[in-house]
Amino acid sequence: MPSVIGLLEERERVARQRVEALQSELRETEAAWERFVIARETVAEVLAEPRENAEVPPVAEAGERPARTGTGVPGSVVPR
Repeated sequence: MPSVIGLLEERERVARQRVEALQSELRETEAAWERFVIARETVAEVLAEPRENAEVPPVAEAGERPARTGTGVPGSVVPR
């Protein structure tokens, strides 16, 4: 018959292995999460930069209506 101490040591060993496996999985998941955060921040920075050769629309003052232009946006539907 196994001793109580031996049974407890076996359970402790199994629990320690489980903790080590979970810690490893957590490190991998945190690394993936960090890559997603960096990718999102990079995309936001790139989209925030004005493109070369692109016209930057003038900033309207508060309460001021933007001027209408006669040109449509490519892909938009223009009523007749």
